[in-house]
Amino acid sequence: MASKYHAEKETIDDITFASRKEARRYRQLKLLERAKAIQDLKLQVTFPLIRKSEHGREIKYVADFVYYENGKLVVEDTKGYRTDVYKLKKRLMAELYGIEIRET
Repeated sequence: MASKYHAEKETIDDITFASRKEARRYRQLKLLERAKAIQDLKLQVTFPLIRKSEHGREIKYVADFVYYENGKLVVEDTKGYRTDVYKLKKRLMAELYGIEIRET
């Protein structure tokens, strides 16, 4: 079943990805990891942005992929559509953590 953004889920290695694009990128990253071009590939890594308070629940960003490339941390998001909420979270990641999200 397609999502509201028309993405179709795909399962690889018993992992269900939100879109075919994300699944394709996972395959590419796994090859890069096997070739030792990247290290320590992780999926769905959570970064807290705003703590829970009396004003509402915790706000967090969940990265599609996180890994190291040439010793540098890379936070990557596979985007089909950039929502306003995503744009805000991307800005908060840069402001709070100094991390520029790599979009694929």
